[in-house]
Amino acid sequence: MTRREFICDLGSIAWGFWPGRRTVIAAMAAVVLLPIDAGNAGWLSDLFKGSPKQGKSSRQAKPPKHVASPKSAAKSAAKSAALAKRTTSPKRHTVKLAALGPVQLPAAALKPVATRCEPSKFRIVLDVGHTAESEGAISARNVSEFVFNLRLAKQIEQKLKAEGFAETRLLLTEGKARRSLFKRVATANDLRADLLLSIHHDSVPNKFLEDWEFEGKKSRFSDRFSGYSVFVSRENPDFKTSLMFAELIGKEMKAQGLEYARQYSQAIMGRHQRPLLNRETGVYRYDELIVLRKTRMAAALLEAGSIINRDEELMMSSPERRDIISSGVAAAVKEFCEPRWGILGPL
Repeated sequence: MTRREFICDLGSIAWGFWPGRRTVIAAMAAVVLLPIDAGNAGWLSDLFKGSPKQGKSSRQAKPPKHVASPKSAAKSAAKSAALAKRTTSPKRHTVKLAALGPVQLPAAALKPVATRCEPSKFRIVLDVGHTAESEGAISARNVSEFVFNLRLAKQIEQKLKAEGFAETRLLLTEGKARRSLFKRVATANDLRADLLLSIHHDSVPNKFLEDWEFEGKKSRFSDRFSGYSVFVSRENPDFKTSLMFAELIGKEMKAQGLEYARQYSQAIMGRHQRPLLNRETGVYRYDELIVLRKTRMAAALLEAGSIINRDEELMMSSPERRDIISSGVAAAVKEFCEPRWGILGPL
């Protein structure tokens, strides 16, 4: 059988027996994805016709209509032997299972990741990282991370609401360090949010810092690293959706022309090194982050850029860079809410 004949047969069989689109798509996917040799394509049509065992019992049950001549009987016996050899080969059965694996997915794997996403009702919590009492990192020009976080979060909030996500909530927390972390998680859970995005700006471990003066004041900087990064926790109760959302954010940041921070995948970071989940989008895994693993909704953390890097700090201070990042986040949320993402996940 030629490859063209095989494809035609497969399409006819799929249309005739299973007119639903999912089976036709699955059948065609098997044709496209598997490197099937034209001379060995017959096994798949055998699969749709029935198992070798069923075919054999069916043929044996029918009585012969006439007595064949010795010559025709010999030809018939040769054909039967060839057919039995082909249909009983264990190698063919192994390939069948591998080829049809996607069709045999359990129903749970096809369940929507996000069952509903009406922008006017979809609730996104924008967590402003750190607090006025616990300000986070200090920039190369002595500005607290909390100030950067708040300015960017407000601009993202405005952008999302302008796109129709009216239920977007800005989460501001008070208090010191660890206590404020549990407080913000409890507040986010009480808001019954669909997504949480925690907004931060990056620094570096102390061993990379250098001294300098800015406007007569001593400060510290490191121009060695720059870029955004996105973090997810495997301990989040909806890790699959969290990862999907993080991937979309990273993809949009990259589409805006931004580069991600690569240092977290390097051994020089020591205890700050994190597993890099996607080398294209800059998504890392950070299981221990309380704001990601303790929330009941899907959650991601965005380090928008490095404020300890003197050049990038100036960029992060500009309305233009905040507009680029907020536009990227809004685009990621909109794409997340498209029906195809809820059904199929990222392609």
